[in-house]
Parts: sequence; structure tokens; C-alpha cells
Amino acid sequence: MKKIIASGKTIEDAVRQGLTELQVSAERVNVTVLEKPSRGLFGLIGGRAAKVELVLIPEAAQQPAVSVSAVSAASAPKADAPAPAVKDAKDGKDAILETERFIIEVARTMGLDITIARHDSRDGLVLALSGGGDLGMLIGRRGQTLDALQYLVNIVANRYSNSHLRIVLDAEDFRDRRRKTLEDLSDRLAGHVIRTRKEVVLEPMAPHERKIIHSQLQNHAKVKTFSKGDEPNRRVVITLK
Repeated sequence: MKKIIASGKTIEDAVRQGLTELQVSAERVNVTVLEKPSRGLFGLIGGRAAKVELVLIPEAAQQPAVSVSAVSAASAPKADAPAPAVKDAKDGKDAILETERFIIEVARTMGLDITIARHDSRDGLVLALSGGGDLGMLIGRRGQTLDALQYLVNIVANRYSNSHLRIVLDAEDFRDRRRKTLEDLSDRLAGHVIRTRKEVVLEPMAPHERKIIHSQLQNHAKVKTFSKGDEPNRRVVITLK
């Protein structure tokens, strides 16, 4: 009984490669998935290709099987398109699982052992990180590392999902603490602008942090805010109305 092992970026690619090598149609083989594909760190390092085994069905055995297996064949996935594996890879739940695996892998490369808790928020699905070790390594100065990782996490999640997913990454309640810090800063700077009658230009901030400043002062009686500059150096300006 002839059989070969083929690989490819996806299971479908691997099956097509095997069919080409055997020079037969999908109905002439039995397919076993040996390894599902996986992405490496940051989608670049340590990725694994899909691997399948194709066993050629002898022609003599194929003829009587047509009528006997007609019902099961109609409900079974085709050998050249293993639907369950592909569907799973694009399922929202599996997209979150793949995203969490990615985060854990990144943390391990940094020597951190973390756990992840999920909860919904108005900004999206929050993945909250906790665990032993210095999670400050994942947060970085003023959350810059956490923001960069969140950007990568959203790329990973949406690679595995048919519908758009919005992931918010948090660690040790940093997001809430940072929001409170920015809100307090906004109020202090608004007072400074009123006293000195001079506008204040803040340091460059990420869009979601600028939004916190704007929201905090949008109903202020004496000052207003606007943003100026281009990313990544766009800044909030606080000035008198």
C-alpha cells in the first residue's frame, strides 16, 4: 500500500502537495493529519508547517466502496479539503485560544510564568495577565511594551478569526492605574493653563491615551483640548477656550 507524507503552510496545501506527488485525485487517498500548522513567536520564529499522511487506495478496493460508503462519504470531509481543521482555525473561540498561547510563549521567552483571565469591556475583550516574576517587563515604561504586545496580539487574534476581534491586553491592572494617572494629570494641567493663561503641549501619546485626556476635559468650563502632529509623535494640547 503506497503512502507518502506531505507538508505545507496549511493542511489544504499539504494535501494538494501530496496529491500532486501521487498524481491522483482526492477520492483515491485516505488522509491523516499528523501535525496542524502553528505560527512561531511574533509569527516569524519557530513556526511549524502542516503535515499529512496520504495513503493510496488500491483501485480494486475502490470500486465496491462506492455504493457501500456513499452515505458516509456525503457527510465526511473531503480528503483535499479537511473542513473541520480549517473551520476550527477560523473560529472565534479558537482565535482567543491561539492568542493566549502566543502571549504565554512570549512571556516564557522573557522568563515569566503567567496566567490569563478574560472579561468583556466596552473597549473589547480584556486579557488580564498575572503570575510570578516581574510583570513590569511586559508593561514597560508607561505601558509602551504592553501597547506593542497588544498590537501584535490583535494581529494574531484576527489571523484566526473570520470576524474582527478587539483585544485589550492588561497586566496587574495597569490600564486602570494608567487611566487614573492621566485623568489626574489632565485636571492638574487644566488648572495650570487657567492660572498661567498659557497652553500646555503634552508629550507624544498613543491614541487611546490621548482619548482619555480629551474625555476628561471635554466638558471643562474654561479649557479645551485638541491633538496636533503626526503619529507616532501626535500630542494633546490643552488651551483656554
